[in-house]
Amino acid sequence: MQDYLQAMIADMRAHGGQITQGPLAGRPTLILTSTGAKTGLPRTAVLNYSRDGDAYVVAASKGGAPTNPGWYHNLRAHPRVTVEVNGETFDATARATEEDERTRLWSNHIEVLPNFAEYPSKTSRVIPVLVLERAA
Repeated sequence: MQDYLQAMIADMRAHGGQITQGPLAGRPTLILTSTGAKTGLPRTAVLNYSRDGDAYVVAASKGGAPTNPGWYHNLRAHPRVTVEVNGETFDATARATEEDERTRLWSNHIEVLPNFAEYPSKTSRVIPVLVLERAA
């Protein structure tokens, strides 16, 4: 899995932030570097995103798995992150959404990424939606 992740990241970095092959090709995708909640070490994930104004929106879907992905726990413990998107790298702050905002952003997210619509039916948890806002 680590080799697959590194290949996606290399592909994105070589093509201005775009994945050119595999199942994520053509989808809006970013590279998120967070600090491990338990280890304190840098952790990298490739995530699909939608937008809300200037902010990037990510969903901790884990494909509808019963647990949240590791990167979600990292962001809750250490909200300062680095985002690489469309060939640009910047620091950001992650924040979880609640209720009305979460519902609105989830609806927008599945408009942009329709495959996400099936994930809630696969799990009993409410899929967290997080906002990545560029640091000042």
